[in-house]
Amino acid sequence: MLALPTLTVSPSGAVERPAAGAFAFIFTRLPALLRISCGLVGAGVALAVRTPPVRTELLVPAVAVLTAWSVWYALRAWRHGIGAALVIGDVLLTGVTCLAIPVLVAPEVLPGEASWIAVLASTTVINAQATAPARWSIPAGLLVTAAYAVGAHTAGHPAEASAHAATLLAQTACTAMMTAVMRRRMARADAAFLANQRASRAALVARTARAAERQQNRDLHDTVLATLTMVGQGAVAGPSTALRERCAADLRTLAVLAEARSMPTDTSVRLDERLREVLARLPALPVNADLPPGVVPAPVAEAIAESAHAALSNVARHAPGATTTLRLRITRGSVVVEVRDDGPGFDPATVPEHRYGLRESIHGRMAAVAGRAEVDSAPGHGTRIRLEWSDVG
Repeated sequence: MLALPTLTVSPSGAVERPAAGAFAFIFTRLPALLRISCGLVGAGVALAVRTPPVRTELLVPAVAVLTAWSVWYALRAWRHGIGAALVIGDVLLTGVTCLAIPVLVAPEVLPGEASWIAVLASTTVINAQATAPARWSIPAGLLVTAAYAVGAHTAGHPAEASAHAATLLAQTACTAMMTAVMRRRMARADAAFLANQRASRAALVARTARAAERQQNRDLHDTVLATLTMVGQGAVAGPSTALRERCAADLRTLAVLAEARSMPTDTSVRLDERLREVLARLPALPVNADLPPGVVPAPVAEAIAESAHAALSNVARHAPGATTTLRLRITRGSVVVEVRDDGPGFDPATVPEHRYGLRESIHGRMAAVAGRAEVDSAPGHGTRIRLEWSDVG
């Protein structure tokens, strides 16, 4: 039985998009790590230089709040992702800190874009571009840039205000463009992935439908169609008790096949019993049977039994007086069933392509369960049909 692939669906019912999921994973973990590392390092740097006009009574609480925020931001992002509230809070807290540059950063460390608040501003700008849509992240970047420029200018360093404002703008633009390109690529990858999934599912549905059709054709070929062919060839001249019995047997066979097909695929059945049922369906054919007990999966038992029935039916139809044997051997992991007769035989190479018996009723059935069939016959030398199945590999 073929299992249909399913589109990957999240618990909410939305189709999963693996590329977008990978993007979200990466651009959640990286901002979290960037925020907590810069926050902890910045706290140490901020407290190391407290020369006037830095006001320690404002610096220490500000560093404590920012450090606590960095830790909470990282934990929240790692566990639940980065939402709008986290981005807005980060931008507002950074903006307020930038405006307080005159009382939080010593004049000697402010120039050169190397102060701890400069690093804080850059981190916030980059994280905002990586985690929020452009319609929100770019204004957020501009807001942080403006706050830094105002704070540095108020502290008496217009050159630093201009220099790092330009840096923040460049970081905003570059990160926004990189994120937009990656999102676009991820969207295309997801679209291709979903299209491939749908195409694979459609192809497998078609193959499953075709397999079901072929299975039905095999069943009909070995029962009803064989009986109708016999009638059409004039083998039955009028009302016949044998014909009625054969039709009843065909109906019983189709019922047995339907019941066997409805069994769970992981059910095991006795193959020897299934083969005895096959012999019971051919009471007019004497068969020397060697059927030791053995258990195999239900679909395998059905395929082997019905392939054996097709082989025995051919003997009954083409070599009714032949000595026939049915032999079963089951070893660990493999099954072999042989049907032999000493009838007139035939040349398998001369069987027309349109003939359904050997091609589907035997070879097709065995191939459907990953087994195989060998037909060894020649004119005047009888026929041997070997059915093999193994659960190895």
